[in-house]
Amino acid sequence: MTEPQDRLHANSEEAFDFKHVLAVLWAGKWLITLTTALSVTFALMIALSLPNIYTARTILAPSESSSTGLGGLMQQYGGLASLAGLSLPTGGEGSRAQLGMELIKSRSFLGAFVKRHDILPELMAVKSWDIESGSLLYDPKIYDAASEQWVRKVKLPYDARPSILEAHKEFIKILKVSKDKQTGYISVSIEHQSPIVAAQWVNWLIQDVNTEVKNQVVDEATRSIDYLTQQVESTSLTDLKAMFFELIQSQTETIMLAEVRNEFVFKAIDPAVIPEEKTKPSRLLICVLGALLGGILGIAFTLSRYLVRAANEKDQGRG
Repeated sequence: MTEPQDRLHANSEEAFDFKHVLAVLWAGKWLITLTTALSVTFALMIALSLPNIYTARTILAPSESSSTGLGGLMQQYGGLASLAGLSLPTGGEGSRAQLGMELIKSRSFLGAFVKRHDILPELMAVKSWDIESGSLLYDPKIYDAASEQWVRKVKLPYDARPSILEAHKEFIKILKVSKDKQTGYISVSIEHQSPIVAAQWVNWLIQDVNTEVKNQVVDEATRSIDYLTQQVESTSLTDLKAMFFELIQSQTETIMLAEVRNEFVFKAIDPAVIPEEKTKPSRLLICVLGALLGGILGIAFTLSRYLVRAANEKDQGRG
């Protein structure tokens, strides 16, 4: 037993003040140092085992007016149509940008995206990225790259090949979509072990969501034209025919504009590029947190051991 501890034991009846704490900690300095060193070593092992993660990001601006133009005409001619006992199709007045933001996170869109670009192994089985060769390294317990076979062992109802639901859950973890309330600009980012893959996927997402929404709008406008054409043929009223023709013209303009605009929903202000620096993990931060945790545990153990010994000696003295 060291001298500081002897003094503390002799004064066990006195208040446990700050000087006593320092004395106890100094007496247990080697234990605290050992605990801190072990914790830092463990944290360093964890930090080195984590792969580098790169983030590719694009800044988008909503394209021009989201409205198809049918809404204004509906307000103008809605009363006339209702008098004739007709129900006109809606014009899709919702924001295309908002539709695109929700679509890009949806299960159906992301599932089709993964299947279309054949990126399931890159999404579910990548272990690390070789910066020198630029190639992806797959986890052999999940995916055999040589035979292109899924070899992971899972319990029912899961299969060796990940399902669309699993792919969607994994994609949502690495995908971030946000909108700046002040500027209205939209940020889309993807995290991946490969900076090349991250940038490629972001650009593919924007292209595909533009195409998907454009196809939906064109399909809706085409069905509206078919519907309005039937109404023209079924009515003999001149005013109603004029209204239907104007509505048909509006839908035709919608289709024409959609066909000539590639950036139908989002316009890339700052397209995604291959990031040069990783975004995580912060290995230094992990080591610092490990050192703090080790130090705290060492201090707590040293103080606890002293209190237990002091209590035992006090009981023995009374006996």
